[in-house]
Amino acid sequence: MEPRRTLQPASASLIDILDRVLDKGLVVAGDIRISLANIELISIRIRLLVCSIDKAQEIGMDWWRRDSFLSSGAAEDEAAALRARVDELERQVLGEGPPLSGPPRSAPPPRRRQPGTRR
Repeated sequence: MEPRRTLQPASASLIDILDRVLDKGLVVAGDIRISLANIELISIRIRLLVCSIDKAQEIGMDWWRRDSFLSSGAAEDEAAALRARVDELERQVLGEGPPLSGPPRSAPPPRRRQPGTRR
């Protein structure tokens, strides 16, 4: 008599699961609403995307490339723009160049006194 075989589902290791999730992507979405007497007090919308960087770039979610805090390229572009602005201001102060481009800046409005304070 042959030993009886039981049909067991193939077990997947954690690495296999992570590989599949990162390759295909995983989206978790949900809404939480707290209401009292039919008046909505709090509404929270949760959207979570878990995927690899390659998959995120493939679907157009590469916001970290444009974030100056995360990307050195964006910070370098910002620094170059600031240097150009400083050079333009220096030329104007020294009277060596045309006036600044863009609309003229007006002086800030005078500050109001707070009630109950003396000058």
